[in-house]
Amino acid sequence: MDSDRITPEQLSAWVDGELDAAEHARVEAWLRQHPEDAEMVRQWAADRDALRALLTGADDEPLPAALGETVWRGAAPSQAPGAAASGRWRIAGVAGVAALVGALAGGAGVWQWQQRPSALQAQRTLPAPGAPSVVADAGWVQRAAQAHSVYVPEPRHAVEVAAQEEHLARWLTRRIEVPVTLFDLSAEGFVLVGGRLLPDGAGRSAQLMYQDGEGRRVTLYLRKPEPGSETAFRWEQQGELGLFYWVEPGAGFALVGALPRERLLALAQAVYRQHPGALPQAPAAPAPAAPPRPTS
Repeated sequence: MDSDRITPEQLSAWVDGELDAAEHARVEAWLRQHPEDAEMVRQWAADRDALRALLTGADDEPLPAALGETVWRGAAPSQAPGAAASGRWRIAGVAGVAALVGALAGGAGVWQWQQRPSALQAQRTLPAPGAPSVVADAGWVQRAAQAHSVYVPEPRHAVEVAAQEEHLARWLTRRIEVPVTLFDLSAEGFVLVGGRLLPDGAGRSAQLMYQDGEGRRVTLYLRKPEPGSETAFRWEQQGELGLFYWVEPGAGFALVGALPRERLLALAQAVYRQHPGALPQAPAAPAPAAPPRPTS
């Protein structure tokens, strides 16, 4: 019956702990019988927790001047006489900003992934102390992390085109104007699930997804880099996600996964070795010739 169906509003309230005991138990019973809804609310909760982590301490930071001016200007009445009225409206403005921050922290939705790049930029971890700073065009790396977080949890629609479809590499190559190789990572225990086309700033990118025997997934983000992009091989840690990214002539790569750094590095090296544009290793220096023996 429709009256027994749990609505999205009730699911959202369950995630936020806003239901009484009876309604909470009813939603839990529904989720046990509807795994797709259970997966959806799990992702909502993960999104909520990620956003709250990103905004931790935001209420202790000073209000940006431009935002403050907007709030005070919008809140102050044109006929407010005296300091007492001014103080009341200032308090109302602060309350409005606090409500806005609270709404952002409590929200759970796909939109939040569009807000993460600037915050994640500040959390970036470089390989070693003293390493050069990250270049400003690395926003594409954040898009790689966002795409990974959005599609990896999907149980049925994680990829747009399955791995067994032979045209996958040709299709993605034509769309992103970068030679796409379906890399063989089986030596590292991962097999190709498939891929999808993604927006990437003003252009397009491709995402290939791989999975191991335990169901762990990694994604490889490929794109056509801007002229002058930094080419160095770099590492980042963003919460549980690790990222190795680099740029070769005509192609940029970002490998993303919730794996130990050494494990992800082995996968990144396997990708690098198989890409047609990978630079050949320098030949070993020849051994010095043995000195001639003296003749008697």
